[in-house]
Amino acid sequence: MSVPQPQHYVPADAAASAEGVSHNLNLYGGRKAPLSLNILLVGCGLGGLAAAHCLSQAGHRVTVFESAPAIGEVGAGIQVTPNVSRLLIRWGLGEQLSKIAVKPEAIVFRRYSTGERVGYARWGDKIEKEYGAPYVHIHRADFHKLLFDLAKDQVELKLNSTVTHIEPGPDSVSITLHTGEKFTGDLLVGADGVKSLIRTVVLGKTTNAEPTGDAAYRAVIPTELMEKDPDLKPFVDTPEMTGWMAPGRHLMAYNIRAKKLFNLVLLHPDDGSVESWTAEGSADKMRADFADFEPRVRKLLNFVSSTLKWRLMDRRPLDNWVHESGRIVLLGDACHPMLPYRAQGAAMAIEDAAVLGNLFSRVSHQSQIKPLLHAYMSLRLPRTADTQNQSRLNQHIFHLPDGPEQEKRDEAMKQAMRAELKAVLSSNDPEEIKTADVWGREPEEVRRQIERELQDFKDDDANHEGNPNQWADRKKSEVQFGYDADREAERWWEEVGRGLFEQEEKAMSKL
Repeated sequence: MSVPQPQHYVPADAAASAEGVSHNLNLYGGRKAPLSLNILLVGCGLGGLAAAHCLSQAGHRVTVFESAPAIGEVGAGIQVTPNVSRLLIRWGLGEQLSKIAVKPEAIVFRRYSTGERVGYARWGDKIEKEYGAPYVHIHRADFHKLLFDLAKDQVELKLNSTVTHIEPGPDSVSITLHTGEKFTGDLLVGADGVKSLIRTVVLGKTTNAEPTGDAAYRAVIPTELMEKDPDLKPFVDTPEMTGWMAPGRHLMAYNIRAKKLFNLVLLHPDDGSVESWTAEGSADKMRADFADFEPRVRKLLNFVSSTLKWRLMDRRPLDNWVHESGRIVLLGDACHPMLPYRAQGAAMAIEDAAVLGNLFSRVSHQSQIKPLLHAYMSLRLPRTADTQNQSRLNQHIFHLPDGPEQEKRDEAMKQAMRAELKAVLSSNDPEEIKTADVWGREPEEVRRQIERELQDFKDDDANHEGNPNQWADRKKSEVQFGYDADREAERWWEEVGRGLFEQEEKAMSKL
């Protein structure tokens, strides 16, 4: 019998289907763990599904426990950066992404009141050439469905299953559900989100979230409405990720679902919202909060009839993700929740899953579980902590009050933008030149505008290190987008793991 989905869940697009894809995969070079573990995994979000998929592909028996009565996602967009899209393509989802995703031509920052462009970094095919994988925007429901399809044929899924008690032991771990049912496994993976019960067990204490002072409205607009308005049509014709920065607020917008929908995320001072992805907000209040934004934004918001409102809470990096028993580990938001200002929350969880699966494709003895968990944490904790810090930095950068510091930010962003526009101009490609402008102007008009912006411009810093537009900082982009989770796991094995386990096997053979 089918279980009705909660009202806030949105159906996935028909093209978001990965039925049977996992049957033909050959992850980890076909390597399966010599020892097949019984793994209990709590949480059926993006990170949990990715972990279920990767651990199953590594040869383990995975049971997934989800407290919700149904599987689904809310109606909002999500950014899939190259560090994640390379994994999705490796997992056989390249064809599906090409059908449902939108590849943004650039990221653009604008002055909230006038729409003046103050920041610009090219993406499109350029980012794929640089990092070997695309930067795309998709619908969360579509993303969730693809990962669910990958995992579902490989795992046992138990819905409406809330974990109430966890009992770690030296040789196994047990969980008890609200129904009184008890399950025992070799390993427990806590992908149970920001309010994680398993985190409390791992740390031996509760950790309180800190309010950031911000909340977010989320909404989507059918692009067919925008295409009828000459002021808004260019946002669909030339897909970009556009950010309008304002005192204490900002708005990020981009196309999803093959340009059928336009996704809006509006960050503003928190005025009593809740920490939830599904709380209803007031569309009228949202419009009032952004009434001083440029006319195009106000037009966009007039199309919004309903919105979800989400309080942004923050948690500092943990110093431990692994229970002392060596039988419980954390993943995703349970150990490193991200503010949305760097578009890396789901990315970090999916990287976690890939590293964990790759490492555990090598486990051959129960004694190796704990060192492999600590290897996972050593590989992931510094990266996720750094990404959390970058996200917090953007909160400050985007929300500066009007004044000297804001003017300094805008000028620094413009300097990096001019370098990008100079490269566009030197390409002599009319189509590329046209995509450098979202006002819908013809290439020659765009060229003249760029030439005006480049008067007396000297590019003194080709790498733009430390630029307030973190996407223009080449070093940061290489670290963030060039990362390959499987490569890092393989590197650990070659540099540390192989020798460590060979020594262990020799010691055991002498007993």
